[in-house]
Amino acid sequence: MTGQAADAPRRSRTPLSRQRVLSAAVALADGGGVDALSMRRLAQEFGVVPMALYKHVANKDELLDGMIDAVVGEIDPPVADADWKTAVRLRVLSARRMLLRHPWASGVIEARMKARTAPTPAVMAYLDSMIGLFRAGGFSLDLVHHAMHIMGSRLLGFSQELFDDGADRAPDPDALPPEEMAARYPHITELAMAVAHDEGSVVGGGCDDQFEFEFALDLTLDGLERLHAAAN
Repeated sequence: MTGQAADAPRRSRTPLSRQRVLSAAVALADGGGVDALSMRRLAQEFGVVPMALYKHVANKDELLDGMIDAVVGEIDPPVADADWKTAVRLRVLSARRMLLRHPWASGVIEARMKARTAPTPAVMAYLDSMIGLFRAGGFSLDLVHHAMHIMGSRLLGFSQELFDDGADRAPDPDALPPEEMAARYPHITELAMAVAHDEGSVVGGGCDDQFEFEFALDLTLDGLERLHAAAN
């Protein structure tokens, strides 16, 4: 008997469950990215045939939805007795910490929300609770509607950024020479140079992504607070 065959019964001795399958899938995605995840690869983790997994997840899409719900479940619950602004800020930053632990999750959340008519149950529950925090703070339904649009993906801990410092990308062979770039786009060049030489930014230059996220979050919450105060 080969070592792999001998190990299979030991790995699968604990009965499979949906929670075990999803936890293993999340761990695989954390380690190698979601593109490396497959039902066959997941089955190998348990020493079973892929068909054994289909008792718990019907297909890859259901697996991804379950993984989203699993990681969204890691977001901290609302802080008791906090004002609306503090409660919203803490939950959003908890969501961001979750996404930093699971770098693949923001892309999957975005893709799955575009592919289906409604978010997954855990995402729905999370968004519902966030609406509840605004409502408990005295926001009108109209202002809550605006708030949810303004906050957008930031509610889930990520945002679609306009600028990318490109630190992890290969050089663009079609990029303009620096002199031509400066002549054609002086304001972009000025901003890019300022960020690259800002001692307060991340080591090695570029934007401090965490700072920029919190800056935009606080700016949004401050604006909502002023609108809320003006309406009361």
